[in-house]
Amino acid sequence: MGSIGLKSLIRGKKYVSYKGELNAAAPNLFMQNFRADQPCLKWATDVTEFKVNDKKLYLSPVIELFNGEIISYNLSESPNFKQISTMLTKAFKKFDGNSKLILHSDQGWQYRMDKYKIMLRTKGITQSMSRRGNCYDNAIIENFFGTLKSELFYLKKYSTINELKKDIKEYIHYYNNDRIRLNLNGMSPIKYRAHQSN
Repeated sequence: MGSIGLKSLIRGKKYVSYKGELNAAAPNLFMQNFRADQPCLKWATDVTEFKVNDKKLYLSPVIELFNGEIISYNLSESPNFKQISTMLTKAFKKFDGNSKLILHSDQGWQYRMDKYKIMLRTKGITQSMSRRGNCYDNAIIENFFGTLKSELFYLKKYSTINELKKDIKEYIHYYNNDRIRLNLNGMSPIKYRAHQSN
């Protein structure tokens, strides 16, 4: 491959937010069932890491399982709770008060914090967590990260974090509004949601 100038695009090592047993983990209420028949029944979240030279960027989104739309996200140069709380506050604006909503995550330290649990409880949202060491339990958000990195991050050599931030924002807008999906009858997430509400 080297002799003809080909290069393999390899997915980088996944950011791991697990810091040991801080607080009790919530039960896994999804059990890998990522289908939702209507909005605001199932959401999922996680954090992924990007490296640009000697700096890092962390993306924390919330994905709506009804149509695969990224309903909220936050970009931060450090993995801290402010990133999570800001992301949640934006996501809550999309919440219609449905008390059946479940928000699923892995067992990262952010999602075990009392502050996080209180934010969910205040809105009547039930917390769910993947089983320890089972990446398939949160595959819905992992698939989004893989798609974003394959279609954007691995295709370009970034020189600055700000350049990457700009491109991620543009990609998420494209992903929600224009990127068609076969499982949404050839529509984008937002077009599918609009079609289903008619």
